[in-house]
Amino acid sequence: MEKQTAIGALAALAHETRLDVFRRLVRGGPDGLAAGEVGEALGIPAATLSFHLKELKGAGLVRCERAGRSRIYSADLGAVRALVEFLTESCCQGFGARRRAGGSKGAARRRPTHSKEGRA
Repeated sequence: MEKQTAIGALAALAHETRLDVFRRLVRGGPDGLAAGEVGEALGIPAATLSFHLKELKGAGLVRCERAGRSRIYSADLGAVRALVEFLTESCCQGFGARRRAGGSKGAARRRPTHSKEGRA
């Protein structure tokens, strides 16, 4: 994932209403939910919901399909996985490998101590 793509996704989710909408779509599962159903569940007026869905779709976090006169929205969980992988790709700087190899649980957490003598 490109850094700018990650920034766009995080920015889209950094709004309370969009986060609520996205979480509702996640709970809706892979079949998605009609826009009206999302708005009703969250108490969001249609115009406001449309704006937030457009932002989420533009950030690549939501998919939209037409079903007759309705639009069915679903969370793009592949995009979310890619975002999480991007955010955690350098996680723990090898701490997990040391731990699996039998290292001490607290060894990686210890910080060097500095005595007063060593300070300038």
